[in-house]
Amino acid sequence: MNKKLFWIFTLSSAVYFTQGIEGLPSQGLFYYLKETLHFPAEKIMLISSITISAWLVKPVIGYIIDNFLNKKAWIFLALLADIILVLFLGLISLPLVLLISMIVLNSTNTAFRDVAVDGIMCIEGKKYNATGRIQSIQWIAISVAGLLTGIGGGYIAEKWGYQAAFLALIPIYLLVAIPAYFYKEETPQNKTPTTLFSDLKKLFAHKQLLIVGLFIFLYKYSPSFGTPLFFIQRDSFKWGKVWIGALGTISTAFGIIGSIIYYKVSQRINIKKWLFFSVFLGAVTTLSYLYYTPATAIIYEVVYGLVGMFIFIMVMDFMARSTIKGLEATSFALLCSISNLALVTSNLSGAFFLPIIGLKWLIVISSLTSFLCLPLINKIE
Repeated sequence: MNKKLFWIFTLSSAVYFTQGIEGLPSQGLFYYLKETLHFPAEKIMLISSITISAWLVKPVIGYIIDNFLNKKAWIFLALLADIILVLFLGLISLPLVLLISMIVLNSTNTAFRDVAVDGIMCIEGKKYNATGRIQSIQWIAISVAGLLTGIGGGYIAEKWGYQAAFLALIPIYLLVAIPAYFYKEETPQNKTPTTLFSDLKKLFAHKQLLIVGLFIFLYKYSPSFGTPLFFIQRDSFKWGKVWIGALGTISTAFGIIGSIIYYKVSQRINIKKWLFFSVFLGAVTTLSYLYYTPATAIIYEVVYGLVGMFIFIMVMDFMARSTIKGLEATSFALLCSISNLALVTSNLSGAFFLPIIGLKWLIVISSLTSFLCLPLINKIE
């Protein structure tokens, strides 16, 4: 591995590790909303959708990053803003509206870092035929962070609450600046800024990119039922916060194995063929949640942690390979926004349907929607 590629891997893993460790306050926030404010599952799902709203405008963020300053500068600026925000979130008890607003801003900074490093991944990864490998390293890093947040987040939530978890992020933000400093970014010669409209016009005029985008949306969309399962774990299974965190950690550990496997096979597999089979696998695994007991909950976390991460990185690799030359950061950001829109839509539709049809039928509908993307597979080049 040459020096340039080494720092690409290092920076990518550092940024994604930070993104993963930012989940440290999530358990504490969930318990605050559920057990202090006594919010129902559908209201928590709605709030969760709001807090990631910045990720829906990633193409705009990509345009800003591509045309002003450089990718390293945006990473540094986002880290500085994050430090200021978590100080507010950690030291001051904010009203709910301000709390959500601050979390949205924190999520926006994360999106800027994510788009910047993904732009580097697409440009450099295509050059070295390593998009799949870089993304595997990225998601190994975010999974390792997940191991820490699984147990650590539960412990902090139990002992001190979500505010302490926000303060614990400060040293992480400081450390991630180190590899950002050492990565040497090549500045394109004689590049003149374009307009957002012209860049988006190029993207939306690209037929194959639009087909890929629609496929990604339908592939990712299914009414969500994750939060109700969390309620079952707490209220029916009577699981403690630390054990729930530990279970998440176990799932993440197997996710790392899935990432390593994809790293090994990423340059040899037929992605289109594997995507086809993964649709059926996803439908079956979704239906399995109709039988949800303490024992099967553990089995699902372990098995689906491994398989789910492999499939997830495969989809991300497919998206990176589908980006447009010269607009890699913006086109990848567009596809990621479509993916995030599908997840937000999943949360909102899950929150809408849950009180109307109940959890069992919600799971059935979620499984059936897995097949919506199948007609588009043959149109993908």
